[in-house]
Amino acid sequence: MKFKKLEKFPEGFLWGASSSAYQIEGAWDEDGKGMSTQDLPKQNVDGWVDWSKITDFKVASDQYHRYKEDIALMAEMGFKAYRFSIAWTRIIPDGNGAINKKGIQHYHDVIDELLKHGIEPVITMYHFDLPLALEQQGGWTNRDLIVPAFVKYAKVLFKEYGHKVKYWLTINEQNMVAMVGDILGMVSSDPKNRWKHMANLNHNMLLAQSYAFIYLHKMCPNAKIGPAPNICVYYPKSCNPEDFTAAKNAQSLLHWYYLDIAVRGKYNNIVWKFLKDNDALPEIRKDDFKVFKAGKPDFIAFNYYASGTAEKDEGDAVITHGDQHSMFDVPGLYKGAENEYLGKTNYGWAKDPIGFRNTFRELYDRYQLPLLVTENGLGTQDTLTADEKIHDDYRIEYLENHIKEMRNAISDGVEILGYCPWSAVDLVSTHQGITKRYGFVYVNRDEFDLKDLRRIRKDSFYWYQNVIKNNGNNIE
Repeated sequence: MKFKKLEKFPEGFLWGASSSAYQIEGAWDEDGKGMSTQDLPKQNVDGWVDWSKITDFKVASDQYHRYKEDIALMAEMGFKAYRFSIAWTRIIPDGNGAINKKGIQHYHDVIDELLKHGIEPVITMYHFDLPLALEQQGGWTNRDLIVPAFVKYAKVLFKEYGHKVKYWLTINEQNMVAMVGDILGMVSSDPKNRWKHMANLNHNMLLAQSYAFIYLHKMCPNAKIGPAPNICVYYPKSCNPEDFTAAKNAQSLLHWYYLDIAVRGKYNNIVWKFLKDNDALPEIRKDDFKVFKAGKPDFIAFNYYASGTAEKDEGDAVITHGDQHSMFDVPGLYKGAENEYLGKTNYGWAKDPIGFRNTFRELYDRYQLPLLVTENGLGTQDTLTADEKIHDDYRIEYLENHIKEMRNAISDGVEILGYCPWSAVDLVSTHQGITKRYGFVYVNRDEFDLKDLRRIRKDSFYWYQNVIKNNGNNIE
């Protein structure tokens, strides 16, 4: 639909950007922090990730020590919000024991610094960095350990920061943790029954999340909370009705499997049947669905980078490696396919700003909840010129096209709370290192040479500053 006149971005729209603790903070073993799964040496994933060629997260962008400088740069851009994660291992080093006062104080300091500059903190409770002590006891597959541990952690966060923080996110990209955890440097799937492993891990995450919904609403009635999956629209490869069904299957397995429980309190019927056929139903206990029904989100946050395309499985689909936006086959449901109408980034992800609008429409039509964009961006190599400039017109073009389609979605009647692309400052991409840069601010380091970690404003810094100044209404 083309409009004669576009709606404006609403007043109070949360313009900002995002990051995660392990990818940006560094200081991996300072001030009482415990070990997380991201602090371990990684196992190579054949044909996909060679961890020896990328940096680790021990220093990252050193935001732990430079948060005041980084927040001042965000304020200079005009940020209304900053979405970041808290490292579970800074708060409870072993995930389930004593509370670390220095970790508690650090995030008070970060939150206070944001509020001093008029920036709304948007906190992700868990972003891929499970405490190692919990992982060694089964992690997310050990229900009797992990659910109470996450609830304990949640209560500590809400007690300490709930009076300061209005917006909370539970688990970043839960769907990707379940489906491609090995690519993200986390625990590998059980090769004996991948789907059973996934189903139990995911069920436990859903339970932990629902308890977090319940306790935030009890402890902090003025705060709001939501899930933060990776979501996109899936297209059929052709007009063949079987390709249409394949695309719907992909959407069910990769998206509705997670959000239907979070919002509706029940499992998606397509995925439930798939799990049953594969002898992979999760362990269900007596009161689980009471918990799911009682815990309700106030909004849905989501990460969007690219759309997906699927075609029917003619019996030749095989489980292959993939990341968030590199399509992989799921035998019996769909095969991943190329989309001839879309270009690609340097890292092979489809560029589809119109798919961004379509994703807004599908999410809002299905769940009728406000939406918050918590990741969107172009990861690629940047060149620092001799006069210390970064001319990233390619990033500006990518973001401008997506913001344009977001404004179209608002004109479609979709309620959108804010836009926090990835990332405010360059950080270490999980399986592609510091070379794959996303930020508005360049961090002067390479994969294995830390240099001086100086912050340098990119051209996109000044462009985004102007977008925020105009509340996005200069983009049509």
